Amino acid sequence: MTSATSAPRKPLLPLDEAVAQLLAAVAPLTATEQVSTFDADGRVLACAVVSSLQVPAFDNSAMDGYALRAEDVVLGSRELPVAQRIAAGVVGDALQAGTAARIFTGAPLPSGADAVVMQEDCTPLNDGRYGAHGCIRVNTTPLPGQHIRRAGEDVQHGQCVLPAGTRLGPAELGLVASIGMAQLDVVRKPRVALFSTGDELVMPGAVAPQDMPLGAIYNSNRFFLRALLRRMGCEVADLGIVPDTLSATKAALQGAAAQNDVILTSGGVSVGEEDHVKPAVQSLGTLDLWQIGIKPGKPFAHGRIGAAHFIGLPGNPVSSYVTFWLLVRPFLLRLQGVQEVAPKSIAVRADFDWPKVDKRREFLRVRRNAHGGLDLFRSQSSGVLTSVVWADGLVDVPPGQPIVYGQTVQYIPFSELQ
Repeated sequence: MTSATSAPRKPLLPLDEAVAQLLAAVAPLTATEQVSTFDADGRVLACAVVSSLQVPAFDNSAMDGYALRAEDVVLGSRELPVAQRIAAGVVGDALQAGTAARIFTGAPLPSGADAVVMQEDCTPLNDGRYGAHGCIRVNTTPLPGQHIRRAGEDVQHGQCVLPAGTRLGPAELGLVASIGMAQLDVVRKPRVALFSTGDELVMPGAVAPQDMPLGAIYNSNRFFLRALLRRMGCEVADLGIVPDTLSATKAALQGAAAQNDVILTSGGVSVGEEDHVKPAVQSLGTLDLWQIGIKPGKPFAHGRIGAAHFIGLPGNPVSSYVTFWLLVRPFLLRLQGVQEVAPKSIAVRADFDWPKVDKRREFLRVRRNAHGGLDLFRSQSSGVLTSVVWADGLVDVPPGQPIVYGQTVQYIPFSELQ
């Protein structure tokens, strides 16, 4: 029974509800900029891309071979004189009945031709009876339309090839280049201030490993969080390590809020006496979300300081890494106008047992094996950063559910989260 002097403990917020709250709090950025298509990888389109041409622009050959009229072979002789040679970028003459044209991949189909026979199905007959291009024997029965790429079969004139809110990757850049787009209007990069808290943190290079004092640790979170933010298309202001005092934490938060869209911190959001981030945020703004029912990653926080969003990640490296993917990633995507932000999981066989049940939703570090199943990393501790290097994804384990060898589980590949 709860005592009269103590309040009942508030239940931890489920992950799906936490993500929904985060996304509901996001107003997508409206400022845009124009960038070269060469430099647009990872950026988000601010407006739809509509094609001003059709792709392909003309009927062309899908093979190296011979363009001909199918009925000439079906109804007439299988031996046809080669009247012309058409390379890519060359426009040939109209094809006369009873002749063939040597043609190469991507070359415009001559008018009058309705099929292309690949060169492997033809035998050249250079016996001097014909001109410079000789003659061929067609060793197959062609069908009208075979091996022809029709004009507009990829992209139609006036077609919306990419909607606003599309996050651009290599394939998307190739597509917009194919319709002649040298510049793209994209959402400006989110400005994110990043800092860590903890007097125990030391930057690599500041102290040699053999000289590290007892209790000190190198700041690994700063490195992977900075890299993750940049991969998410953010402009990062790295504020370094903030001393473990309330005054220093408040000063860092105030300065960051004035110039950035988001403040991302690592550490200091738990309930210890040296965890100053939570009270600092509450004194400067609002803390709307705190502590999530997931493992690893329980001490996650979100709030506002002025116009800036505050996101606090746990200090343990794996907790920080996993909560970034599960919570910060969808937040940053939505901030840039992307609508589909949820990671996709796939059903895969677990080649391990996990008898430990937890009231929280767990995310286990796993790796695909050669047999099509998943292997479990030897330690699931939130401090073992080698686990996320070894792993290629996470298994999403519902609260209170054990896993038995051979069971189908939901697997989220890290590749899905890039």
